[in-house]
Amino acid sequence: MTDTGFSASEIDTGTPHSARMYDWFLDGKDHYPADVEAAEKIVELLPDVKETAWSNREFMHRAARFLAHRGVRQFLDIGTGIPTEPNLHQIVQGVAPEARVVYVDNDPIVLRHAEALLRSTPEGRTAYLHADVREPERILARARKHLDFDRPIGLSLIALLPFVADGHDPYEIVATLTEPLAPGSHLVLSHVTGEFQPEIWDRVDAVYRAGGTPVKARSRAEVTRFFDGLELCEPGVELATRWRPDPEAPVRRDQPLYVGVGRKP
Repeated sequence: MTDTGFSASEIDTGTPHSARMYDWFLDGKDHYPADVEAAEKIVELLPDVKETAWSNREFMHRAARFLAHRGVRQFLDIGTGIPTEPNLHQIVQGVAPEARVVYVDNDPIVLRHAEALLRSTPEGRTAYLHADVREPERILARARKHLDFDRPIGLSLIALLPFVADGHDPYEIVATLTEPLAPGSHLVLSHVTGEFQPEIWDRVDAVYRAGGTPVKARSRAEVTRFFDGLELCEPGVELATRWRPDPEAPVRRDQPLYVGVGRKP
């Protein structure tokens, strides 16, 4: 089911959007010329950005499967973006068909693809909320209609927090989102870092800022801080390619992307 609160006329195809640029990085089909133009500028600055996007996606798959095998049966995925199969619900419902997944995104175009997101197993459930992570209390209130907050939830913030500027206090947002979660819940997070090419990121930010969404690369220490109060699962905050790699998956070069999974005690 969908919970939108917006009009389709709000979709702006003339301004690049980070979710549609990410779709292009993943060789998807749901983007517009403005998105392609901006994405190609990023490729000029970061030639491996498509490899980074795939490393990020593959981490999400591994982390979701990891939590499902740990018994987590509910997931709140904020900043889900345009569907790229397999989606999170397909991963976790492949392990536990009864799993419930709530997707959240602030890009109206995602709703146009909600039918792809909402093909749950008969035993499980998926829902889509149109909302912005900068309003965490609103997300929580609406998510409670679909998830049982007395049971563990997997909170997924994949490649989302780079688009939350320091002025919006991303650490407080994460704390607000994790505070009401039951013990045994987990935070799954990925975040780009500028530690390896710091001179590039001001120019990358300028491209995204032109589309109205600044991007912020953070250090390993800054990424680790998002897990304050949680128990980091092994191997802790690590480069995406090094977090519980799948021995049967393609080997990828290390990318400027830190990831981690933390459990709420």
